[in-house]
Amino acid sequence: MYWEVGVLAAFGAMLCWGIGDFFIQRTTRKIGDIETIAFMSAIGAIGLTPFILSDISLLFEFHNILLIFLLSIAALVAAMLNFEALKQGKLSVIDVVLEIELPITVILGFLFFQELLSIMQVILVGLIMAGVALIAVGNGPLKLRKGIEKGVFLAVLAAIAMGFVNLLTAVGSRQMSPLMIIWTPWTIAAIMSFTFLMKRDGVHKTIKRASKFKGLILAMGIFETVAWLLFAIAVFSNTLSITIAITNSSPAVALIIGLWINKERIAKHQYLGAVITLISCFVLGFWI
Repeated sequence: MYWEVGVLAAFGAMLCWGIGDFFIQRTTRKIGDIETIAFMSAIGAIGLTPFILSDISLLFEFHNILLIFLLSIAALVAAMLNFEALKQGKLSVIDVVLEIELPITVILGFLFFQELLSIMQVILVGLIMAGVALIAVGNGPLKLRKGIEKGVFLAVLAAIAMGFVNLLTAVGSRQMSPLMIIWTPWTIAAIMSFTFLMKRDGVHKTIKRASKFKGLILAMGIFETVAWLLFAIAVFSNTLSITIAITNSSPAVALIIGLWINKERIAKHQYLGAVITLISCFVLGFWI
């Protein structure tokens, strides 16, 4: 029963993250990167608050403070790079390039947790990198800075940052709790982002700009929050490898949305790269 609930929750998280990235892309193009981070973080923090009240005392333990600070900074940097990449590039390309977050996380797990990679895992990591390289190169001439898709460099940097976010989240999940380690950076990011916006634009201008797209912003926040809640449920089901495999296949959803709704066009070799990347990520998820 727990296995079934965990698998369903993981599929739900995958679906919500794929749709959430679609809304993030549209929101960043309407109101900007920092504004998107501010409202998404605020919605997520408010939505998760009822679930973390019993663990709020963990925030006042000294050994958690440094971890929370580092994670919050890493998450904020990753979000800004991620959102800017989505704003500049194609959803169908950027979301799959972001999949290199998985092998980066595997490598960091080896470096910091001494998790050994098998020969098959090394091969799969290599296949993911090869698939991403195919996706990154568009229809133009294969020359650096001319044939590379817009936003790809930022997406690679975002994926590296997300690898560190995953590492710190894994530490925090063991040291604190899964939901607390998600809620805390969101709360800090919301406070920092809104403070910056209030000083730059003032309260009235910030709210006025967001009110024009309140439906879009709310949809983005809801899908991202539900995704994290479902992910937490899936993790508690003791099917972590399956959870990782399924949730890291969320770019497949974004790929379909990008091609069908955004009417994006990608070359045949990019389709091949997407297939190689997603299948390799799925197999790697089961392997670890």
